[in-house]
Amino acid sequence: MKKIPPKQCIVLAAGEGTRMRPLTGSRPKVMIPIANRPMLEHLLCAVRDSGITEFVLVVGYKEQAIREHFGDGSRFGIEIQYARQRKQAGTADALLTAKPHVRGRFLMINGDMLLSCTDIIAVLNSDAPTIGVCATLDPSKYGIVTIESEGESTQEMIVTSLEEKSDTPASSLINCGIYHFDRDIFDYLAEVTASARGELELVDALMPYIQARSLHAVETKSWADLGSPWDLLDVNMNLLEAESPQIASDAIIEEGVYLHGSVSIGSGTVIKSGTYIEGPCIIGKNAKIGPHTYIRGATSVGDNCHIGHSTEIKNSIVFSDTNLPHFNYIGDTIVGSGCNFGAGTKVANLRHDKAVIKVGGVSTGRRKFGAVIGDHVLFGINCAVNVGARIGNNCSFAPGTRVHGDIFDETIYRE
Repeated sequence: MKKIPPKQCIVLAAGEGTRMRPLTGSRPKVMIPIANRPMLEHLLCAVRDSGITEFVLVVGYKEQAIREHFGDGSRFGIEIQYARQRKQAGTADALLTAKPHVRGRFLMINGDMLLSCTDIIAVLNSDAPTIGVCATLDPSKYGIVTIESEGESTQEMIVTSLEEKSDTPASSLINCGIYHFDRDIFDYLAEVTASARGELELVDALMPYIQARSLHAVETKSWADLGSPWDLLDVNMNLLEAESPQIASDAIIEEGVYLHGSVSIGSGTVIKSGTYIEGPCIIGKNAKIGPHTYIRGATSVGDNCHIGHSTEIKNSIVFSDTNLPHFNYIGDTIVGSGCNFGAGTKVANLRHDKAVIKVGGVSTGRRKFGAVIGDHVLFGINCAVNVGARIGNNCSFAPGTRVHGDIFDETIYRE
């Protein structure tokens, strides 16, 4: 019997993403920009290129940002319907919210991750029900999946258990948040009761499939973990490396500018003399760069930014409408939108002892990491931001302030 591929994709995009704070203070997690596009846009385009053009987005937290950016989907060559999850009560509840829109077999995917078109097609080509899994070096941070080969084929895998996080995981495979379902999943979802943390969990609805040895597994190769702010940097680099450089026809690049490697420049942007930009790098629309600016590889600069005289940026993500106008340095850092750096303000990104940097007591796994800076943060001149700082939204700092540790939203440091 010929397999009927799913025609719809349900995307869970209702959550805030608390581990991404302060970046989610004014936007849902799925709208955090990577390579100057929301992470959700990268994902929807990959699913579209896999052959699905009908989407249902389950939205909730600050949903208007998603609706305004994607609309009905026509700008992206897809059709989008929206289902509102009124209260973030778990993944099972989120999927049930989409039930009225579902006609047959469908793909379900978490909106806060990235996967390649190749991996998505592999899940689509597997019989429902199917779960996508991937191998990781540190499975103790995730829910574990154990599998067995089905019959004589080593290609067909059956899930034998789903386990909670453990310091002694039974497998290196984890659930990576992509599924191929029939409509019968909704019968099992209706029977799910609240977990110990008070949520309706999708994995509980998978237990009947596991008991019947009918839940297939497909191992993916490209899953990108986007759980914490510092995870954005590696994914940003990978996306930039895969991009074909594009320079808008109305961008102005003055004499004496040097572009090395893959550099994309948006419409209306001006690059002033003496500026040196190393790829991979992307600069958004209507930005003003230079004069004498140095932008190093794996950096994304958003729309309407001003990166000015003698400023250096390295391996960082700068959201839209942010100004680093003169004598600034940021490295391995994420900067929110609407920020302003006074002259001479710099962000450190390396400890003298070369130790792995922690943010809020959590290891980033990185020897080089600067800071996570929220939206609308204002720095006076000559401020110094230490490694691992996490600065909330709408903060302001007097000239010469030394900033370190966790800084809550709306904090004001006066002289």
